[in-house]
Amino acid sequence: MKLETSLGATIRAWRDRLPPEAVGLPAVRGRRATGLRREELAEIAQISVDYVVKLEQGRVGTPSAQILSSLARALQLTREERDHLYLLAGLQPPADGMLTEHIPPGMQRVISRLGETPAAVFAADWRLVWWNRPWAAVLGDPRTVEPADRNLVKSRFPTAEDRGRIAIWPVAAENAEGSDRAIVSDLRRASGRYPADERLAGLIARTIEGNPRFAQLWAEGAVGGHAEDRKTVTRPGVGEITLDCDVLNDSDTDLKVVIYTARPGSDDETKLRLALVDGAAALQER
Repeated sequence: MKLETSLGATIRAWRDRLPPEAVGLPAVRGRRATGLRREELAEIAQISVDYVVKLEQGRVGTPSAQILSSLARALQLTREERDHLYLLAGLQPPADGMLTEHIPPGMQRVISRLGETPAAVFAADWRLVWWNRPWAAVLGDPRTVEPADRNLVKSRFPTAEDRGRIAIWPVAAENAEGSDRAIVSDLRRASGRYPADERLAGLIARTIEGNPRFAQLWAEGAVGGHAEDRKTVTRPGVGEITLDCDVLNDSDTDLKVVIYTARPGSDDETKLRLALVDGAAALQER
């Protein structure tokens, strides 16, 4: 019996072991596949089904680090499994002491069970690395923005060359001053934890040079975190929706889980439900 240890065979094995319920998909009676289907993996990893097929059949060259990172998140790999994935693809795994976009399985389990609650995960430099369908339904589909531009820092403190957006619809913070200060102080904290990370250092340097407001706040030297806020989303067809925005920080990875909720029984809760229905229909058409 030939032992299958190739990249494609390993991806298939990981896909077969992951039940749909683990990624927030409904359990369907009579479903033949016990694990994820190729099209489900493709949607979660935000790559094409054709690319997944070619990967599993060994018909592609070396995948990019970005593709491997997306696959590791979608397949809910442990850190050791993620590193094995990179090595099978002929790339070195991300080094210790660098920013990570890898979402640990435990965090994956929690965020996949949030149901209709809009939620997203950001890296330590505030790059958006994961979101659920309710997030896309309420704030707009981030897939319309290039991955490197899905960054809250670029969105809030744009330079002349930035096209950064994490939300397609307008989003306004109730306390814009406090929110801006929290983002900058959190970024300074990250710079202390990841002093050798070139992506983080480059983001800070270019934003200091290109955005006077960011440069002013950075010069103040504050260090802290970003925990909560209230935001108003202006959603076409629904209007203004005021939501509580809570940020949960993982101390091991510095990943941030951002969750939007409406106050129970409020008009905003009704509008949120309308936005979820309207947005879900629009995503279905994509």
